[in-house]
Amino acid sequence: MKNLIVFGPPGAGKGTFSAIIQQILPNIVHISTGDILRKNIKKKTFLGLKAEEYMNRGELVPDQVVIDMIREKLKKPKVQKYGFILDGFPRTLDQAKALSDITKIDLFLLLEVPRDVIKKRILGRFSCSECGWLYNIYTLQPKEKIGKNKWICDNCGAEIEFQQRDDDTEETLEKRLDVYEENSKPIIIYYENKGILKRVYAQNTLDLSEEEIKEIIEVENTTSPSCLS
Repeated sequence: MKNLIVFGPPGAGKGTFSAIIQQILPNIVHISTGDILRKNIKKKTFLGLKAEEYMNRGELVPDQVVIDMIREKLKKPKVQKYGFILDGFPRTLDQAKALSDITKIDLFLLLEVPRDVIKKRILGRFSCSECGWLYNIYTLQPKEKIGKNKWICDNCGAEIEFQQRDDDTEETLEKRLDVYEENSKPIIIYYENKGILKRVYAQNTLDLSEEEIKEIIEVENTTSPSCLS
């Protein structure tokens, strides 16, 4: 059983890295704060309705509401038995301290990616409007090109065009990264002082071998067939 936090800037690949860890630990539960928030709002739970009140007023959801959602999730039997990967939490030092009161964290994995790589990942992303398949203008274009910035979707065969998301501008991204760097410092120091911080150079996490992933998450290596392919 492992209780992990995957932490890093926007575009660091936290979801991708979490999925890689799940290949090694298939029963571990991936907990995304954003997903929990959306599910609570959709199901109109007490906490979801509270969060929606703040969001409708254009305000940030208070720490305590988010903490209570995480607390409820961590009570689930599968989480208790197999552990978890927290993605998107904590976002503040108060959340980190509250989490320490709720459960024990084994490792805080800090994904480090050069800013220019993050820019390409975020500013270049686009998707198929029919099936939602994800692409990147710089690193992952569809195979069949039919015109300038136009392709055939590899997955469903629909015609797709590169269109940058409205909120994916260089100016907006620079601000998001600056805010992340400022807000993340006390959180990083907090877990570093606990002796559980591990830095992961995450530019090419898909190239990491099973043995390298096991070393990162401190899982004993075995002679079993590789889970990564």
